[in-house]
Formats: sequence, C-alpha cells, structure tokens
Amino acid sequence: MNATQAVTATEIVLPGVVEPAGLQIRDRELPAPGPGQVLVRVEVSGVSFAEQQMRRGKYYDQPAFPFVPGYDLVGRVERVGSGVDPRRLGTRVAAVTKIGGWATAAIVDAGDLVPVPDGVDPAEAETVVVNGVTAWQMLHRIARVRSGGTILVLGANGGVGSTLTQLARHAGIRVVGTASPRHHDAVRALGAEPIDYRDPQLYRRARDLSPDGYDAVFDHVGGAGILESWRLVRRGGALVSYGSAATRDVAGNSRLPILGLFARLLWWNLAPNGRRAHFYNLWAGRRRRAAFQAKLRDDLTTVFALLADGSLTAQVAARIPLRDAAAAMRLAESGTVAGKIVLTA
Repeated sequence: MNATQAVTATEIVLPGVVEPAGLQIRDRELPAPGPGQVLVRVEVSGVSFAEQQMRRGKYYDQPAFPFVPGYDLVGRVERVGSGVDPRRLGTRVAAVTKIGGWATAAIVDAGDLVPVPDGVDPAEAETVVVNGVTAWQMLHRIARVRSGGTILVLGANGGVGSTLTQLARHAGIRVVGTASPRHHDAVRALGAEPIDYRDPQLYRRARDLSPDGYDAVFDHVGGAGILESWRLVRRGGALVSYGSAATRDVAGNSRLPILGLFARLLWWNLAPNGRRAHFYNLWAGRRRRAAFQAKLRDDLTTVFALLADGSLTAQVAARIPLRDAAAAMRLAESGTVAGKIVLTA
C-alpha cells in the first residue's frame, strides 16, 4: 500500500450502557502512525469479560463513552512511524490494547507489540494474548506455585481458566477446576478434576479433594464467595483474585465492589495467618512503561512458544465476523461456551 494512501478502518463502537444490539459499526479514516507507532491491519481480536463489564459501564477504569472496545488483537504491521524499524513491516504481531481492538486496523505503540511465531494460526494466537499473560503472571509471578502443588481454578472452562489450567499442568501442578457439568469433559481433557460450580456444597467438595487446602486459589468471581476461597488456601499459599463476576449485573458505582475487595484482601494480608492475598491487575506497573512492556513481552513470548510447540492448546470457542460483534457478545455472556470467542476482521 502507498504510504500516503489513507487507511479506512471499520470499527465497533460502544456508545453507552446498551444491550449487545446497541453496538454500532462505523468506518473511520485513521491518521498516519506517529513517532514510535505502527498501523496494524487487524486479523482477529477477542471478546473477554472486560468488554462485558464495559458494556454495562462496570469496568473499573474504562474510558468515557463512546469508544471502541477490544482488549487485545493479532494482525500484521502495515505502516510504521518514525523511529520504528521498517523490518517490522509485514510481520504478524500481537498487542494488549485495553480498548481499540475491535477494528479492521488500529494504531498501536510499537513497544506494545509481541511477535507471533511463524506457523501459529492468528485466531489461536489471539486466545492466549491477554488470557495467556494473565494466566502466566498469576501462576508464576504472583502465586509462584511449584511442581507438585495443588491449585483451585474457578471457571476452569473459561478463557483465562482454561489457559491457566494448561499452564499449571505443564508445570506439574495438580488442578481442581469449577465449571458447569456440560463442560466437565472439556475440563478433564485439559487435565483438571472438575466440580460443579453450582453445587450448594461446592466449597466442601473442593475441600474434600484437597483436605490440607490449596497452594493457590484463583478466583475471578469475587462477591461473598471470596471468603470461602480464602478459607481453602493452605498456610504458605495464596489467594489470587482477578475479577468480580458476581457483581457484573449489580447496579451502582462500578468501583465499589473492587474497592471493597481491595480492602478485604489488604486486611487478610495484614493478619498473621501465613497466607497471601492478591488482586491481579494486568496494568499494574504501567507507569514504568519500558519495564512494563518488557515484562509483558517476555511473558507472552513464553506463552506463544508453548502454543507453538503444542504444550498449550488454543481454546477457540467460536470465530465470528467483526460486524457480528453483537452476536459474539451475546454468546460470550450466555455462559454456554468453553474457551474464547474471537472476532475475525
């Protein structure tokens, strides 16, 4: 493409707190990439829990409406700004963007790019961008569970949960995972021991499977159940909270559930109980931008290598055209799929 030729991107716009049908489609001419930036021709982007929260105005630090959602993307570099190595042109890359990924093209900071290995399907790569970084960092940087340990993963059939389960099994860690019965075979196929998340005796059942407690519990649900998750952590172990799905549909200030969760975790950490409680935030440390980008690049490169060599299997729940983002959102929110839904540009 001629470097002076305008690039028009098709974008999905979230105009406010709307039902999935309220998502809008627009075409917009993109500016040329500035210094240190690239223009990525997007091949696939993902539907994550963050977009489900943003649709409700419930994501902790989402921008003001209207905006283009899309937490991550995979595509090819089509143009580069000044200061960017021209050899990047044509290369397939991934990026965590937080917003802006639901588009056919996007301007991205070159420092946020991570090369996608040759031979890896872009949709499969997309499933482990934000999910892979999240799972890897929670398991290895925060909980630091060693081979031979036992962990509990709430939502082991989900995008993060299925990736976390595989990474743990690859590291020699036993996994107990919650899921609805329809997904139990899929959870077993990942190497985990499934239990029904709707079972009234869920936490007792989890305790029966690991009487001495768990080296780590990974909880994206929050709400009242977070106390039960904490009680399942053995001495020397860690609770890693990374969301508040239980309050997704609760009206009111989007910050209050998270602030309440922070306060509870802080109190548990101050108590002399020999256990650790953490809230995982992918964006922690972003103010030290270069160090943040380097850590994310290292971790995602490691996850991509596991995907490329077959140690990690991509869990693609569905491939849906970008223009059908409303249908993709409805499917993601239905709770009927295992893995991650990807939008194809």
